[in-house]
Amino acid sequence: MKISVFCLGYVGCVSLGCLSKMGHNVIGVDINEHKNDLINRGLPTIIDKGIDILIKKGRENSLIRATQNATEAILNSEISFICVGTPNDKNGHLNLNQIKTVASKIAIALPQKVGFHTIVIRSTVLPGTAEEISKIIADASHKIPGKDFCVLVNPEFLREGNAVDDFFNPSLTVIGGSDKKGIDLIMEIYKNIPGAKRVVDLRVSETIKLLNNSFHALKIAFANEIGTISKALDINTHQLIDIFLQDNKLNISQAYLQPGFAYGGSCLPKDLRALNLIAHDAYLETPLLNSIEKSNNHQIDRAISLIEEFKIQNIGFWGISFKDGTDDLRNSPIIQVIERLIGKGYKVYLFDEQVNDSQLIGVNKEYIEKVLPHFHSLLLKDFDKLLNNVELLVVNKKGDKTVYKKIFKNIELRLFDLINIPELSSHKYYHGFNW
Repeated sequence: MKISVFCLGYVGCVSLGCLSKMGHNVIGVDINEHKNDLINRGLPTIIDKGIDILIKKGRENSLIRATQNATEAILNSEISFICVGTPNDKNGHLNLNQIKTVASKIAIALPQKVGFHTIVIRSTVLPGTAEEISKIIADASHKIPGKDFCVLVNPEFLREGNAVDDFFNPSLTVIGGSDKKGIDLIMEIYKNIPGAKRVVDLRVSETIKLLNNSFHALKIAFANEIGTISKALDINTHQLIDIFLQDNKLNISQAYLQPGFAYGGSCLPKDLRALNLIAHDAYLETPLLNSIEKSNNHQIDRAISLIEEFKIQNIGFWGISFKDGTDDLRNSPIIQVIERLIGKGYKVYLFDEQVNDSQLIGVNKEYIEKVLPHFHSLLLKDFDKLLNNVELLVVNKKGDKTVYKKIFKNIELRLFDLINIPELSSHKYYHGFNW
């Protein structure tokens, strides 16, 4: 099948690689020429397990290419996946400008196209977006929805760091809409993908991602508050949570539900704010949802306070992305900790195997350069150098036995573990965040 993918960020790049592995011819479309150049050289635009191999093979097999020309992509494909970003605006609403821009480009191309075209929104959107996009395209192209084109919603549930595996092994595939031609086309693409496939109303498909990520955000904040209370009352945090998780009858999942550091990234904070704004705009009271971000920010404040209690000026941070397995620094809670400690006069050193400052691109690069202008001078390329320069190591990343041995050799080093690494708990100066 011939497929076009709009935007070559996280979801777009993963879609490009995975769809090509399934044998489809895929055209990537991005306004960023650097991203297009990477794809055309057989290189991914992101870091994620296995995506580099998929992009390389897809390019070698002539199944992948990238362009800035949206019209060319539409005319040479039968289905288009829209994977653009939908960040929060200053008031917390999802900014849909990029989707509307893509819709306008599709509308320009459609009058030149013979045959039906299926447009699939994979981006996280507000309920009612697909209807609005369909109207934008119809008004500008004078094409008829249902006859010449359709707009469906197929939300992605990809976890950064595990996105390729999630693409091929989803818990559930959701398709929103009622156009049979378009639905049949998506079903054909996903026919060999395991798991249940649900066709639902458009607005259900547009809201499920907000619901999922808001619940994931809730679970993280909930577990951290339990951990905070447990530590204060000298209760065995891990035993308490383990007992709690034994009851899985009422759909309690272990995913995210372990005491640790604050959540971050580009999805959970954004979608939680969006869901809160939906309730607010409908004059609904949602006090629990409104409390989650406040609780999460409190975990960041608490981490800073505990770090200051060590009364150590030279502090090392191992792991600076918003979670392990990715180089995504956007909304990383540890970056907020680092920024505020620098402002208080602390000297900090950073190390993360996954973060290469020379390879950061796009909004990821823009974010870190704005939040930490001196980021490049703080990031070390050698873990031993990090250990030799600091008296306190803040652990925000998992490693292997070799790394742990290096830490134990520095027996006078103070450790502050944010993510619960049992292998380090026997260190002489080990301190757990919520345990």
